Amino acid sequence: MKKFFVIALVVAVTVVLAASAFAVGPGKTVEWDGKGAGKVVFDGKVHADKGSKCADCHQSGLFKMKKGSDTLTMKDMEAGKNCGACHNGTKAFGVKDAATCAKCHTK
Repeated sequence: MKKFFVIALVVAVTVVLAASAFAVGPGKTVEWDGKGAGKVVFDGKVHADKGSKCADCHQSGLFKMKKGSDTLTMKDMEAGKNCGACHNGTKAFGVKDAATCAKCHTK
């Protein structure tokens, strides 16, 4: 019984640590170099508060699960890829609207 408990504990800790290495859920952030436009910070809580779920972007193919494995460009977003799939000016503020740049980019 003690051996089973130790194995279960090791598995649980491994799963939690592996998940935390990839997760950017509510209460977590991930940052990108926004080049000359300034740093971009993705806030999981802001998106969760608006009703988005991780699967909406990651299981749909918009983003890979591993943090840092996607290359983001404004050109792709303006074409409706990655962030631009929702930030199209209809579902959420648009990536093409110069008045909303500061909502993502900070100097």
